[in-house]
Amino acid sequence: MNLQAKLMFALSLLLGTTITITSNHWIMAWAGLEINTLSILPLIAKSHHPRAIEAATKYFMTQATASALVLFSSMTNAWHTGQWDITQMTHTTSCLILTSAIAMKLGMVPFHFWFPEVLQGSPIITGLILSTIMKLPPIALLYMTSHSLNPTLLTLMAIMSAALGGWMGLNQTQIRKILAFSSISHLGWMAIIIPFSPKLTMLNFYLYVLMTSAIFLTMNTVKVLKLSTLMTSWTKAPALNTMLLLTLLSLAGLPPLTGFLPKWLIIQELTKQNMAPTAIIISLLSLLGLFFYLRLAYCATITLPPHTTNHMKQWHTYKPTSTLIAISIVMSIMLLPISPMIPTIL
Repeated sequence: MNLQAKLMFALSLLLGTTITITSNHWIMAWAGLEINTLSILPLIAKSHHPRAIEAATKYFMTQATASALVLFSSMTNAWHTGQWDITQMTHTTSCLILTSAIAMKLGMVPFHFWFPEVLQGSPIITGLILSTIMKLPPIALLYMTSHSLNPTLLTLMAIMSAALGGWMGLNQTQIRKILAFSSISHLGWMAIIIPFSPKLTMLNFYLYVLMTSAIFLTMNTVKVLKLSTLMTSWTKAPALNTMLLLTLLSLAGLPPLTGFLPKWLIIQELTKQNMAPTAIIISLLSLLGLFFYLRLAYCATITLPPHTTNHMKQWHTYKPTSTLIAISIVMSIMLLPISPMIPTIL
């Protein structure tokens, strides 16, 4: 794919995202979601590999279904209330359909089956876009309609997402699939708090995007896609692999790293809402994710390959690390001291 085509699709992605997050009318939001879907499809399928074509087909079918449900829920709400405004979603059935549609867009349980397969079939930079920018419009719609959504349904879906994201990631060897299940698990943390503190959900999303971007960009730099090649990648860029260890631990939510900040604030808010048992359950479920993050970190920096076959060591590359990776990694591990400022923002 030539540069002009990539630029056009990137601008279309930006346009679709901007239209959705700035619109007040449901039809405009739906149009932005459709532009987004159509502009990411060529980026998924650009390698022309059968796996990539399959991923693009799965992505198109699920996103088209979710967009149709968004349109259907907004039309049902307009039929009953006469309102097309996104913030005026008051009809109960419409809210339930909208929750299902956005969960399908995001890849939350029980609509999660497409996401790991699509991420596995996509190039790693496209996978980064799917895990970060493509989740912004649905999260923005959740944010704008948070006061109307059913807290019980969202809590149930959130706990299921945290559980399945942790369980299904345990047995994976492909890094993109591990990151996909990590994303599903983090969506659980975002969904559980959105009826009570929508700004906290957005904070969690921004920090998740930061940490995931650092990991994807590092994997792209050292050209690693599965655990067996991750074991031999430490010779390519030892310093970058050491930073990868800290970023993975941050994504797992260990103190004193950045990833601990949203989990701490969410647990605090759930306790204030008299939901201490829910907070305990989702905290325990995050330990499942901690296991595969530790396994990734162990493979990246601590262990040598435990097999007897000869393999060629990678040459140490002296190519300097890009500024973007450096900034995202530093922010992914060092933002916890700003936590006293958070109450003034939320």
